[in-house]
Amino acid sequence: MKIVANAVVSIHYELSNVSGEVLDSSLEMDPLTYLHGTGGLIPGLEKALDGHGVGDKLSVDIQPDEAYGPVNADLIQAVPLSAFEGVEKVEPGMQFQAGGADGQEQPVKVVSVSEDVVTVDANHPLAGEILHFDVTIEAIRAATEEELDHGHAH
Repeated sequence: MKIVANAVVSIHYELSNVSGEVLDSSLEMDPLTYLHGTGGLIPGLEKALDGHGVGDKLSVDIQPDEAYGPVNADLIQAVPLSAFEGVEKVEPGMQFQAGGADGQEQPVKVVSVSEDVVTVDANHPLAGEILHFDVTIEAIRAATEEELDHGHAH
């Protein structure tokens, strides 16, 4: 069987950035299993896997527009330090949950801190990055009716 829409696919992967730094890997765990074509993976990786079979190995570079998107400057904002009331010391690299425009909580990362202003970034940590995947396809099977109804592999 080949990878097609609505197939349940299991892969082992190693994700690295353009510098070769490994960012994530399934190699020491169970394979990642997902329902193909339903947005369970970033679009560029799903496209690269289309039509491949069990045992296939591929190395693929995914551009930002097919991964987590480009860096959106509108998601980098300066907020008053007073907004962090109750936090003893705000430092670059810290992460917080902030209320988004739609009322949803959104993770933000502190980029810089000045005397009374904190610059935060709400972009995905991998936004703007070219991602390199080394993938081995471990298994492919037809999805069950329940998996199709739920939109994910069980």
